[in-house]
Amino acid sequence: MRVKVWRGGTQGEFQAFEVPRYPSQTVLDVVTHIQRKLDPTLAYRYACRVGMCGSCAMTVNGVPRWTCRTHVDKVLRDDAVEISPLKNLPVIRDLVTDMREFFDKWARAQGQFKGARTKADDFERVVPESPERKAVDAGIECIGCAVCYSACHVVAANPAYLGPAALNRAWTLVKDTRETKNPERLRAVAGDAGCHACHTHMDCTERCPKRLSPTAAIAGLKRATARAALKGDL
Repeated sequence: MRVKVWRGGTQGEFQAFEVPRYPSQTVLDVVTHIQRKLDPTLAYRYACRVGMCGSCAMTVNGVPRWTCRTHVDKVLRDDAVEISPLKNLPVIRDLVTDMREFFDKWARAQGQFKGARTKADDFERVVPESPERKAVDAGIECIGCAVCYSACHVVAANPAYLGPAALNRAWTLVKDTRETKNPERLRAVAGDAGCHACHTHMDCTERCPKRLSPTAAIAGLKRATARAALKGDL
């Protein structure tokens, strides 16, 4: 099959390779074959290879995906496939993006847990059946792979936008009964670059490899910030 792979930085270009086809072949297998057999200078990331870490996320035929879970049979078009780095992130080299601004936005969204207890205190129990815990059952499974961030059209149009992953993380903490920083957190996600900038295109939800719904989390933040504003807390 013919494979076009992005080479260089933001101003790079595609390079074509001929790669043999194998049964049950993944896109990550293709990239690995190129690096090991055809061009050892190709830069890319991967770790677990089984869909747990998310570090192998790339853009395949224009769509952000985990390449370890993407089978060639499902994306091949006319015996060809195009592989490029994730969108909406600076390109370091080839298929490797700079993830710093993605995680910086987690910090800007107050994505760090802050409880009232210390290590000298007993554990604080979170009731699994509580409405607060059930509201974030899915959201806490996010592993920060940035596929949703790459798929988001709002991030593409407004680089200051916090993005679906950071806002999803903020939502899981807003609903955490142990959390003590929620007033500051709601103020952090209520601005022009926060939850109200979301246009509900649902690209993040459609593309999430773990089938989570950042869109639902962002909707929850919109309701929470509206209630806080009505109370005069923002």
